[in-house]
This record gives sequence, structure tokens and C-alpha cells, in this order.
Amino acid sequence: MRSRRFQPNRYRVRRSSPSLKQRLVWFFVRWSIRLAIIALLIGGVALYGIAYGLPDPANLSNRDVGQSTKIYDRTGKSILYEIHGERRRTSVALEEIPPTVKWATIAAEDKDFFTHRGFDLTGILRALLMNALRGQIAQGGSTLTQQYIKNSLLTTERTWKRKIRELILAYRIEKRFTKDEILKLYLNEIPYGRNAYGIEAAAQTYFGKSAKDLTLAEGAILAALPKAPTYYSPYGQHKDELLARQRHTLRQMREQGFISRQEEERANTEIVNFKPPREAITAPHFVLYVKELLETRYGAEKVERGGLSVITTLNLKKQQLAEKLIAQGAATNEKKFGGKNAALVALDAKTAQILAMVGSRDYFDEKIDGAVNVVLRPRQPGSSIKPFIYATAFEKGFTPETPLYDVLTKFSAYPKDYEPHNYDDKEHGRVSMRSALAGSLNIPAVKTLYLTGVPRVLDMLERLGYTTLKDRSRFGLALVLGGAEVKLLEHAAAFAVLSQEGLYRAPASILRVTDSNGAVLERWSDEPKRVLGRDIAQTVTNILSDNAARAFIFGAANFLTFKDRPVAAKTGTTNDFRDAWTVGYTPSLVTGVWAGNNDNTPMKKKADGSAIAAPIWNAFMKGALEGAAVESFTPPPAPPENLPPILSGKAGGQQIVKIDRASGKRATERTPVSFIEEKTFSDLHSILQYVNKDDPRGPSPTTPSSDPEYQHWEDAIARWAKQEKIALTLPPPDFDDLHIPENVPTLAVNSPAENEQIQTDTLQLAVDTRSARGVRRIEIRVDDALLQTIVDSPVPWPKIETIALPPNLETGFHTLTVRAYDDIDNVAEIKRTVNVLRQ
Repeated sequence: MRSRRFQPNRYRVRRSSPSLKQRLVWFFVRWSIRLAIIALLIGGVALYGIAYGLPDPANLSNRDVGQSTKIYDRTGKSILYEIHGERRRTSVALEEIPPTVKWATIAAEDKDFFTHRGFDLTGILRALLMNALRGQIAQGGSTLTQQYIKNSLLTTERTWKRKIRELILAYRIEKRFTKDEILKLYLNEIPYGRNAYGIEAAAQTYFGKSAKDLTLAEGAILAALPKAPTYYSPYGQHKDELLARQRHTLRQMREQGFISRQEEERANTEIVNFKPPREAITAPHFVLYVKELLETRYGAEKVERGGLSVITTLNLKKQQLAEKLIAQGAATNEKKFGGKNAALVALDAKTAQILAMVGSRDYFDEKIDGAVNVVLRPRQPGSSIKPFIYATAFEKGFTPETPLYDVLTKFSAYPKDYEPHNYDDKEHGRVSMRSALAGSLNIPAVKTLYLTGVPRVLDMLERLGYTTLKDRSRFGLALVLGGAEVKLLEHAAAFAVLSQEGLYRAPASILRVTDSNGAVLERWSDEPKRVLGRDIAQTVTNILSDNAARAFIFGAANFLTFKDRPVAAKTGTTNDFRDAWTVGYTPSLVTGVWAGNNDNTPMKKKADGSAIAAPIWNAFMKGALEGAAVESFTPPPAPPENLPPILSGKAGGQQIVKIDRASGKRATERTPVSFIEEKTFSDLHSILQYVNKDDPRGPSPTTPSSDPEYQHWEDAIARWAKQEKIALTLPPPDFDDLHIPENVPTLAVNSPAENEQIQTDTLQLAVDTRSARGVRRIEIRVDDALLQTIVDSPVPWPKIETIALPPNLETGFHTLTVRAYDDIDNVAEIKRTVNVLRQ
């Protein structure tokens, strides 16, 4: 019997080959598993590399010694301020810190402090989303633990690597320490500004007391500081924001159950007294402005301990001059007008570099809130904003010669009509835009804003660098009278655009920053941007530098003009005399001055910009420009010849027209002087009668009355004309049609003949003349001296007359002139030369 061998193929089940889809799926799965394993390996190695060398949480008190940052003037030789890396810090036990201070810190910075494990996953995800949208590390979603690590163990650089290291350390610290221990570390280490590290140093620095004695209101203020110590400093220009953050912290404490509503209300009403700051610092407002910019770019830790060397734009000589003049001017203003404070900023007009910045009369004077930098404080600019409204109007197509009526006018507004008044409460009738801007007339300015459009003006102001006008719903026609807040620094930079014929440069305060190793971190570079047409800027400058144009309001002798150099300037005054401004410039220097009271208290009447800001401005400009070359402004180009007549001021208004008395029509070159008389006609209509405000250089409107302001403007002109007893009459459209060639008489002189000799004391004149209107008289002259007039009564023609010659007529040749006139002095003339021979 044959044996059987095992044959596997005999019993194998035949299956169909896998499909392409199945093969692709398996391929993807296999490679996904492989890539995941590789990614885990790489990630683990990378994470180990990132975590390698992290500080041991057991040695949290060990710190490297930082180096101070030095801030210099533009020469790099004079130190304005030294930011010390040396820290003021006194550790205190958690039990010595009032509970309200601890709760305030938690409420302000990390409400989930007692529940998270070192980091807030929701906050991190939110920060990741925002950072992805912005393309940079802008938000960190940091907990108190992370903030402590950032300020104590790691650098403040914004990189993903540092963030990961921060998370790893946060987890380790949370594993090693209790929440109370971490809170103690935080409160004893965190920077509160002014080199105060920890709550005890902060309490002593800002309130002159120990942390254990802090009130709820004071604790909430200190809790608000670490977010941005320089920005929120009570000695800087953002004190209001600090107090707002304090109120927010108190509200958070109440909502989280840390305090009652009554405790919140008491803390909100408590008057907090800050310890006066005293330290060696030159140009404090400017230095702290620079310090805040540095902290924004590099972080507070880098600025305070990184050993930076900062060369600023400050011109120390001009700064000292500005401080002196501001102190003197404010003292004078306080006595005369009740204006206790003043501020000044000066820019190199060609670079926008800040040469001088004085934010108040005295930085250390708490009575006037001297630490507040008014150069950076939004204040209402009054009429000093007008040049940019007119610039926008010129850009739209209007011209300096475009006429407006400076008469009391109502404007449609909600909830009631708006009726602006001039500073002098007078009406000046028809004025050009040039005169209206130079004289700072309010009513024409409001009309100009209406003609131009508020949105268009806001677009212009944004191009010029203003950052305080974002909420457009706030602004209406009062914008042109200063009904919006601007910063003096940005205001001066906008005037620099006029000086530089339309080029904008952002204000600069730093020329160069180097680190402790000498590496350059940043360097100033010129980055001009055209925001205004050259011709528009030249036109506005031409008006602002035209002293004759403003003399009818300011007088010929004023603080806005210099004898030895061209200068352009504009003043501004707000309602109730709360703010007074003067901003002006040469081609190289622009200076802005504000005067008033920090608390917005009104000054006395007549405390306008020309009276209390202009004298300071004038003195500074003269001192700062002493010895500098005299520069002239470029005149604007001539206006185009094809402008509509109204835009050139050649239409409408009161006109003196030469009229022919005979016809009652307009005189022509043929109308005799004896029949010309001048008459005044009044064609008084607003500009809305002649132009479409949306297309001023286009066709005239077919229905002017459709404009919503048309009737208001027309009624105002009619009222004013009646008040001034001006008759509204139109000049005749037609021209003299009686003094024409067809009506000129015919004339023939038959005797004497040309060059005829006259040997007697008389001559025989034979004349023949005719006229369609009749000849009324004939004049005979010798050498232009009238000898005789023959008057029609009637005169029969031809006619012979014996004319006696003057007894003193000398022998020789003379000119005989015969003229024939009709009833309206149409005239014919013939001349003869005669030779008088006398014995």
C-alpha cells in the first residue's frame, strides 16, 4: 500500500487577491504606526533636551546677579537714568500678609490657583489660538506658578522652548510644594516695579508701610501692578488705568466670594495716598516713556537686569530749555489764568525723533499730578485740529479761495440742532477758507467739515497717526472744534507731516539699544510714508505761515510769527478754557505746547491758546533755533485755471459792477467814463447753491435745495443780510448796447486844412457832422486846451465858426482837435496840425 505524504497546497483555501483600496489602507496603517513610533522617540529626545539643565526647584532662592540698564541722551555721553538690577526685597511669612492681599492677587492673576496643577490647560489652548492668529507668542495663559518661574527661574523671552520649560518646571514645583508655599514664593519674588521685588518691598515703596498693614484698597492696587509694572505705575501717565484695574480686581474678589459687596464699596471709595517718588533721574517723563517701550519689547526682567545700553533721541540742551520754560510759563499762567500745568514736546521735523519731552510743570509735584505725562495723555485739541479738516477739504477739491459765510448757522443734529459760535462771538460775513483757517473761525470750520464729510476726515486723521479716534460713532460736526481727544505727541507728529510736505514718520525716542555684550538689538531707521499730497501740505503750510491772513483776529503782532524766519503755527482752545494749545513748525523743528489743569478744571476766561500756550511755544522755538540756518517753506503750486468760478472766489457775494447810465446795463470798453457808475449788487447764496459737496469740481447741482443743510445755510445768510441792511439784488446780465460803433457820429472838418498857416488871432472852422441820435455838442481844443464848445440848439450843419486863438499861443505848429458828441457821449474825433504865424 502506498504511503501518503502531507501536501499543504492540496488543502489550501484559494482566496482572491486584496483590492487596491485594502492595500492602500494597510500601507497607511503600517506607516502611521512607524511614524508615530519615530515621532515619540524624537519627541522624547527633544523633551529631554528642553528639560535638560532646568533649575532644581530645591534651590529656588539662587539667582544670577543682573546688570543695570543705562539710558543716555542722543550723544551717548549723558546718562539720563540708570535702571538698577539690584533688587529691593524683604521676605515675609505668608501669615504676615493680610488675607485680602492674598485673595486680591489670586483674583487678579489666577482665580483657579487652588485647583490647577501648575498650569491652566484652557488658558493655554486659548493662548495657542490667539498666538496662531497673531503669528507670534503674544499670550501665555500663565498661572501664578508660571509667572513665578518666568520672573525667578527663567528668562522672559517669548519662545516655544521657554514656554515648554516653564510648564515642566511648573509641574515639578507643584509636585514638590504646597499651594501656600507657592503663593509665598510668588508674593516674595514677583516684581512690582521701581526695583521692588515682593509684596513687602512693594508696600514700602508705594505706601511707606509694611505689607501686614496694607488695606484692602492698597492690596488690590499692588495685585494690579505685576501685569505691567511700568505701564500701571501710579507715578506715570496711566494712573487712571491702574485704578480701573484695582476696581476690576475688587469686583473679581467679590464675585469669587473673597469679600462682600460692602467691603468692595468701601475699598472703592477709599482715597489711597502714594508715597512721593524721589530718585536721580533726568527728563523723567521721557525716560519713563522710553522705559515702558523697552519693557514692551524686551520684558521687565531684561530691562531691569539685562545690562542694556540705550541711546535715546533726546537733545539734553533743548530738554533743559523746555523744562525751564514750562516751569516759568505754568507759574505765570497759574497767577493770571488759574492754569497750573503745562507740557511740551519737540520733534526733529525731518525724522520725527523726540528732542524734548516735558510732561508737566514738575514731575515730583503731587498737587498737580506732576508724574502724569500730558504729552501722552488724550486731551481735547480745540481749534488746533482745524488744519487737518481743511487739508481734507483741499484734498477733496475745495481751494483756499473757496468762499463761506461766517454767519450764525444751525446744523441738523440729534437730539437738537447744533449752532456753533466764533470765539469772538462775531459774524464776519463772506470769508475765504484761507481767512477762516488763518483766523480760526468756528462757523466756517464746521461748514468745511460738513462739506468734506466726517468719515473722510477721520480717515485722514488715522493716516496722520492719531490712535485715539477709533470709536467713530462718537464724532460729529463738533470734531472740527476739538470735540475729540488726541495726544500731544501724535498731534505734533501730524504737524510734522505738514512740515515735510506730506510724509509721515512715527515719533521715535530710541536711536540704538545694545545688550551687555555690545550686540545691537535695535537701531533707528528712517521709514517715511506718504499720507498727504505734497501740494495739499504746502497749501496748508502757506496759510498757517501767513501772518497777514490771521491779523484780522490775532493782530499783526502775535506770538505765532518771527521776524527772522518763516514759521507756521496754529492755536487751539476748548470750551470753558480747559485746554489751551499751540503747535507750530519750521522745515526742521515742530513743537507742541499744552497748558491747563490735569484734573480738567476750567481756567479763567481769555485763557486761550494764543495767550497761555503760544508764549511758551514762541520762547522755546526761538531758543531751540538760535544759530540754526533760516529755512523757507516751499510755496504751493498755482491753482488750475479751469476751476469753477465759485471755488476761486469769483462768483456770488457782494460785487461792485460798472454800469452804463444810459442803458442800465454792464459797461463795456466803449462806454464813456462820463456814463459809467459803480453799483454794489448782492448775490448772497451759500456754496451749496453752486457746488455738489460730493463732487465740488464737477457740474453744479440741478436742485441745490435737496441738500439737507441748504435751507439752514440760506436762511442764515438772509437773516445776516437783513441785519446788515444789504439788499439782495443781482447785477444785470446784459452789456451796454447804446455805445456801439453804429451810434458814433460822422464828422468832417473842411477847414482848416492839414498844416494850414494861421496868420491872424482867429481861425475859421468849417465842420459837417451827423448822428443817429443827433449831435448835441462840438468841442474844439488846441493842444488839449479847450477853446470853445458849440452846443446844439439845434445846430445847422454844415457850420462855419470863427474861433479866437489864445493870446499866449506861441508861434509854431499846434494840434487842433475837434470832437462831436451825441446825447450819450458817443464821440467822433478829428485832429489837424496848424502852423500859427504871429508878428
